Amino acid sequence: MQRISGLPENAFVVVADGEKALFLRNVGDNQDMNLVVARKIEQSNPAARDWATDKPGRFNDGAGVQRSAVDETDWHQLEKERFARDLADKLYKLAHQGQFDHVVIVASRVVLSALRKELHEEVLDRIILDIPKILTNHPLDEIETHLSRALADAA
Repeated sequence: MQRISGLPENAFVVVADGEKALFLRNVGDNQDMNLVVARKIEQSNPAARDWATDKPGRFNDGAGVQRSAVDETDWHQLEKERFARDLADKLYKLAHQGQFDHVVIVASRVVLSALRKELHEEVLDRIILDIPKILTNHPLDEIETHLSRALADAA
């Protein structure tokens, strides 16, 4: 992870949760951040209860009358992890194309954890800071405020 004072001009800021990712670019400079939306990705991810079937599956334990319930798959969680993999792939492609030299990642803890496992070395080398926070539905000025505080605390 790089340590830089402020947010450099043209740095990327990725703000993500399990369903939406905002790719923001700093068109300001280190001292005066000005984020603009460069790209937005959304996917539908219904709540876990909406993925569920009527009741959990069952299987026989062998000869006899005992039956065991099968744990339900958390499809909602799996979709968040898939979204993180797709996001990591997108970041790798953008880094490989030279679209950014510095990136800050702001994501929910679940997505941030999944992203850390999936990010390519080329992206990891460009990370200035990662912040475990959900800001996808905040206006840009609030994102800038949170980011400024986090960058100041990290310096």
